[in-house]
Parts: sequence; C-alpha cells; structure tokens
Amino acid sequence: MSTHPKDDNAPQNENPEEEVVQAEAEAAPAEGEGNEAGVSEEDVLVRLAQENEELKERAMRLAAEMENLRKRTQRDVVDARNFGIANFARDMLTVSDNLQRALEAVPAEARENAEPGLKALIEGVEMTERAMLSTLERHGVKRIDPQGEKFDPHFHQAMFEVPNPEVPANTVVQVVQTGYVIADRVLRPAMVGVAKGGPKGEAANDQPANGEDGVTDTNARDSAS
Repeated sequence: MSTHPKDDNAPQNENPEEEVVQAEAEAAPAEGEGNEAGVSEEDVLVRLAQENEELKERAMRLAAEMENLRKRTQRDVVDARNFGIANFARDMLTVSDNLQRALEAVPAEARENAEPGLKALIEGVEMTERAMLSTLERHGVKRIDPQGEKFDPHFHQAMFEVPNPEVPANTVVQVVQTGYVIADRVLRPAMVGVAKGGPKGEAANDQPANGEDGVTDTNARDSAS
C-alpha cells in the first residue's frame, strides 16, 4: 500500500497515446452520418438540376412580365399624348357649333346689305371659328364631312333615311352635323341622313368612305332607328 498522497491534478489516463486515439474516434463522424440516409450523389445532382430549371423558368416569366409592362407603359404614353385633350377638344366643338349656328342664323341677303359694323362682326365670328378649328387640327382633331360617301357606322350616325332611287342605297345624302376624329378614334360621329331605295351593293365611287368598309342599307336602318 502506497503511503504517497493522491495528486488530484494528475492525469487520469497515464497512457497519452491511448487518449489521442480515443479522442479521434469520438470526433470522427459515424459511418453514413455525412450523407443523408438513402440519398446518393446522383439524386443531389438531379435535385439541383430541377431547381435550376425552376429558377430559369421564373426568370423567363419575370422577363416576359417586364416586357409586357414596358409595352403597356409605352402604349399608355402614346395614348396620353394623342388623346389627352379629347375631353377639352369635345367641349371646344360645342363652342364651334354655336359659332356656326350664329353665322347660319344671318340670312345671305341680310349679310350682303348689312352695315359695316355688322359685316365686321360676322367676319370676326368667321375668323374665330376658322382659328379654333385650325388649332384643333394642329392637335390631331380632324373633321368628318361624309357628304356623298358610303355610310360607315364606325364614323357616322344615321339620323333618318331619304328615299332617293337615283343614288346607291346607304349613301350619305345629307350631313346634319359634321363629325370629328382625334388620331384614329372618333371624337364625335357625323350625324347624317342616308339614301333609301337606290341600287344595293354599290358605293359612291367618287369619294372613299372614312375608315373601314361601310355596311349594308339594313345596318343603316338599324342605326337610324
């Protein structure tokens, strides 16, 4: 029996090599721990390839959406530039109509025999109307005066029918109110009277119709009603 006191700070394992081997064994991962159970390297590659395809499809969809947004924004800018004054122009047409009615209210004979002051007033109203229409035209507003043309429901509004066998049916024979377009849109359709009773399937050939091909006299009657 040893009479030396026990040293508490002394190492428990007197063999250092055995201690190192034991530590390495504890630190080493168990067999199969570094890889998921049942998942091979090929499975991982397949999964990564699928994720790559999904990311590519998502990127393509995003690019398509951005392109659609760009086109839509560009179209909105063009529409705003072309049709931004549509409401204002429509209100100005009412003023122009009133000026025209004022001029038509003065008989031709009274205009010829009018005093200088009245003549100057009439000329001033005429100049104002022309200047207004010229200004609107500079901003893309154009008149529709379809007298003698084939009725087109896209640009004309039939108000009544006029029996007239001497002209092709569905021909505009009277313009009650001129129409206007802004760019390629109708600002106000022309109010017209159309012929009834003439040859069918013919058009007034001396002047082209506004816009697309006109319709038959049946459509003209439907629009008039």
